[in-house]
Amino acid sequence: MADPSLRVLVVDDESAIRRYLRTALGAHGYRVLEAADAQTALASAAVERLDLIILDLGLPDLDGVEVTRRLREWTTLPILVLSVRGQEADKIAALDAGADDYLTKPFGAGELLARLRAVARRASSAPDEPVFTQGDLTVDLARRLVLVAGREVALTPTEYDLLRFLVTHAGKALTHLQLLRQVWGPGYEQEQHLLRVNISNLRRKLEPDVARPRYIQTEPGVGYRLRTGP
Repeated sequence: MADPSLRVLVVDDESAIRRYLRTALGAHGYRVLEAADAQTALASAAVERLDLIILDLGLPDLDGVEVTRRLREWTTLPILVLSVRGQEADKIAALDAGADDYLTKPFGAGELLARLRAVARRASSAPDEPVFTQGDLTVDLARRLVLVAGREVALTPTEYDLLRFLVTHAGKALTHLQLLRQVWGPGYEQEQHLLRVNISNLRRKLEPDVARPRYIQTEPGVGYRLRTGP
């Protein structure tokens, strides 16, 4: 059951989808507000106290990717994109614009609720949280220390910078472009081999089974996600 104080803005031009989400989310304790177009959504986000936004991309007055960009100019409010567009390019565009996650229609209520819980957990955690723990993996950002099952793991500076960015955005799907820009800087957007090699090296050092990664999960065609939760 969700925290009853959590307020979710559902942005979708289909009344049937809004009605379904209002019922499904309301049954799990969320307080649901609705918007049928981009302008109403932007206005609501500016004046309402919100905790999450569920955003469709195919809005009648403005594309959802542009809505995400405009929101990211002034807020870090978690955005879960819910769209019929299932192409990798659409997912990448939404995530690069600043969305926290992406779910393709049709969707299951169980998966939607799990995604919402994940983005809510990430948003509620302190942004400067110095220690990340998942399973046997511990990353102490303040001490620049990485442990696996209590043993210190030596990482190269690039490997650590990559892991640090994953940790500070744990649970969020990060695109290849976001990772390359953050770790290597402008001008490296096409150098995906650098990312692949360093992800492979991190997995070799951190994962109990490299063939079945437990921590650094691949988002096919999109990028990578550092797993949180069970």
